[in-house]
Amino acid sequence: MTRASAPLATTQIDSLLERLVARWHEVEPAHAEAGLAGRICDLHRFNFLLWHEEDIARSPEVTDARIAEVKRAIDRYNQARNDAIEKVDDFLIEELARLGVEAAAAAPAATETPGAAIDRLSILELRRYHMLEQVERADAAPEHREKAANRMVVLDTQRQHLIGAIDRLLGEIFAGERPLRVFRQMKMYNDPTMNPYLYRAKAAA
Repeated sequence: MTRASAPLATTQIDSLLERLVARWHEVEPAHAEAGLAGRICDLHRFNFLLWHEEDIARSPEVTDARIAEVKRAIDRYNQARNDAIEKVDDFLIEELARLGVEAAAAAPAATETPGAAIDRLSILELRRYHMLEQVERADAAPEHREKAANRMVVLDTQRQHLIGAIDRLLGEIFAGERPLRVFRQMKMYNDPTMNPYLYRAKAAA
């Protein structure tokens, strides 16, 4: 059986995600990474954009027209996010083929792909960044900051567990112990040929 190492350690991936979250709050979200890191950064960017559009949608001060714009943006970013998850997994499948790593036919697949797990890690880093903002809020009551600090401890523990789980999953896949099967989302709501509200509206026009 051919064995190989994963292209990136999960600690490297998480460090990149954490660094980009902080940077993108100061500059336009973009990156110059290539290969697997580039695909992960693409995924992370869509999660970043989604997070902030959803913040706008929950504001009681925005108009109905603005909320409609935000909802459409959320749909676009969510479609792009799901496509980006699959592209992470597709890259890994190509890398496995290049290295000649193939799991036995009877090897059990995991319930989650590396791309989907990295998506969760991306969202977790966004949540950690914004929770830390609450911990450090000078205008908040001590009770609020303490509540946020307690939640930060939980998030940090979850991060370590998730990093370990992704590392194990990638290790098993690149050792040929588990197959990597891409879970195709088949999203329909943005497809004008499959969303009934879109194709019926077109037919009635």
